[in-house]
Amino acid sequence: MAYDEGLAERVRDHFRAQDPPAPVVEKKMFGGLAFIVGGHMCVGVNADTLMVRVGPERYEDFLAEPHARQMDFTGRPLRGYLYVEPEGYAADEDLANWVRRCERFVTTLPPK
Repeated sequence: MAYDEGLAERVRDHFRAQDPPAPVVEKKMFGGLAFIVGGHMCVGVNADTLMVRVGPERYEDFLAEPHARQMDFTGRPLRGYLYVEPEGYAADEDLANWVRRCERFVTTLPPK
């Protein structure tokens, strides 16, 4: 499946803007492009939808936010992962907020 290259570039810009730039690996997965931080899937792009990994603890809180919905790539919800529709990340600040949430979660996981 194709992914929105403009959105992918905005995510890349977020990681590049860190001081020092975050070590990120890009990998095609989930039918789109995933950004891997510390060996863990952090955030991704599938078509024009942002895939976010927020973890199970705050999952319900983030699911209740506008434009967020369950990630049901396999036909059943993946707890800890959400899709965010374009309206939810249209502003650069909103995109950065989602990516930072993902980064905060994956940095709690043991390194691979």
